[in-house]
Amino acid sequence: MGSQEVSNVDWQGKHVTVAGLGVSGIPAARVLHGLGAVVTVVNDGDDERSRAQAAELEAQGITVRLGDGDTLPESTELIVTAPGWKPGKPLFAAAAEAGVPVWGDVELAWRLRGQDGREPVPWLAVTGTNGKTTTVRMLASILEAAGLRTAAVGNIGVSLLDAVLGEETYDVLAVELSSYQLHWAPSLRAHSAAVLNLAPDHLDWHGSMEAYAADKGRIYEGNRVACVYNAADPATEDLVREADVEEGCRAIGFTLGTPGPSQLGVVDGILVDRAFVKNRQKQAQELAEVADVNPPAPHNIANALAAAALARAFGVEPAAVRDGLRNFRPDPHRIEHVADVAGVAYVDDSKATNTHAAEASLAAYDSIVWIAGGLAKGATFDELVTGCAERLRGVVLMGADRALIREALARHAPEVPVVDLARTDTGAMSEAVGEAARLARPGDTVLMAPACASMDMFVNYNKRGEAFADAVRARAAESV
Repeated sequence: MGSQEVSNVDWQGKHVTVAGLGVSGIPAARVLHGLGAVVTVVNDGDDERSRAQAAELEAQGITVRLGDGDTLPESTELIVTAPGWKPGKPLFAAAAEAGVPVWGDVELAWRLRGQDGREPVPWLAVTGTNGKTTTVRMLASILEAAGLRTAAVGNIGVSLLDAVLGEETYDVLAVELSSYQLHWAPSLRAHSAAVLNLAPDHLDWHGSMEAYAADKGRIYEGNRVACVYNAADPATEDLVREADVEEGCRAIGFTLGTPGPSQLGVVDGILVDRAFVKNRQKQAQELAEVADVNPPAPHNIANALAAAALARAFGVEPAAVRDGLRNFRPDPHRIEHVADVAGVAYVDDSKATNTHAAEASLAAYDSIVWIAGGLAKGATFDELVTGCAERLRGVVLMGADRALIREALARHAPEVPVVDLARTDTGAMSEAVGEAARLARPGDTVLMAPACASMDMFVNYNKRGEAFADAVRARAAESV
C-alpha cells in the first residue's frame, strides 16, 4: 500500500493485530474496528489495569490477548504497534518471516488521511533529541497567529488519529515525532520537517547511535518544500544530504549566529530570515526580537528559529512569526522560573532528563548552583561537566545514579563544592533546595536540570518539578 493509496484501502474484514494496550494502541484498535477490520490486540502485561482496558474493548467486539505480546495471531495481515515496542521483539521477527507489514500509529494516521473524503491535511513535522515539544507548540502558535486552523499533535497534545479522522478540520498540522514513531512510519511524507539536534538517547531501543540517527532522518524522506536542519549540529545536515526528497525541496539551516543564504539566524538581537526572501544573497527579513522568545535561553531561541523556518516554508508572513512567539507560553518544568529568593533565581528544568538537555539548560546561566541526578539511562557525564564547570558555584546531587555525576565532577571540576544527598524519601527535594540555597550567592541561579530520568524517586519529571517548585515556594514564604 503506497502512501498515495490512502483512501483506497479496504479495511472490511482485514485481520489487523494491534500491539500494545496504551495511549496509541487503544485508539488504533477502536478506529480499525470502526472501519470494519477484524482486530486482535496483544499485550505483554496482564495486570488489573490491562484487564479493565481489555474488557472495554471486548465489549465492542475486539479480541484481546493479555500476557502474550510475542506470538503472532493466525491470519494477521498487518500489525499496528505502539511506538515503544522494540524492533527486536519476537512478534516482529515472526511478522517479518510471514511477510506481514508493521506500522506504528503515525503510519496508520498517515495512511488514513483522506479516508473520509476530505482533502489530506499537510504535516509540518519536528523531531530531535531535545526541544521537540516546545518547537511544535511554538509552531502551532505561529500558525494560529497567521489565522490557520491547526493543532499540535503526534507525541504531544491531540492524538494524530483524532486529528486525521475527527470532526475538527485543519489547514495544517504541527506534528511532534519521536524516533520510535519514525521507525514505524515508512511512508510518511511531510510538507516540511526539522531535526533540531542529535545526541545519544534511547540507544537501548535502537541498538546504536547510527540506527537512532537513521530513524530520526526518516522525517526528511519525501519532503516537498523544506528540510530544516541545525547549522550547529552537522549530523542533522548530514541527514538532509542523505534524504530522498521531492524535486525543488530546499535545505534550510538555523543558527544562533548571523545567517548565511538559505538560513535563519540572529543579528543584533533580531531573529532574521535569509531563506524565504526574494534575494537571499543580499536581503534578510526581520521576523521577531530575541525578547519575543519565552524564555530567551540560547536553546530556546534555536527552537524558535526552527519553528519559524517551518512556518515560513508554509508561507506564513513575518508578523505572524512575531505574534506567535509572543503568544507562546512554555509548558511547566521546561526551564521555568519559579521564584527569586534573597537575590537568587530558582529555575525548574525537570524536563532535562538527559545530558544534552541539561547542557543546553546550563548554558543559559552564568553562575549556577546545579541540582542534578536520578536514573542515568546509561549516560556518561564527563563531557557535560567539562562544558559547564566554569559556571558552577556548587552542585547538589540526589538520586540513584548520582555517583556517576559526582565522579565526573571530581575529575573535571574538583574545586566545585558538592553536596551528596543519599536520602530518597519525599523530603529529599526540600533538603536539596535548602543545600542549594546555602551554596548560592545573590545573582546566582539555582537550576534543577537533573540530566537524568526521574523514576527512581518520582512518578515522572512533572512530579519531580512540582516537588522542586513546592520546596522553593516554601522557602520564599519563610523569607517574607
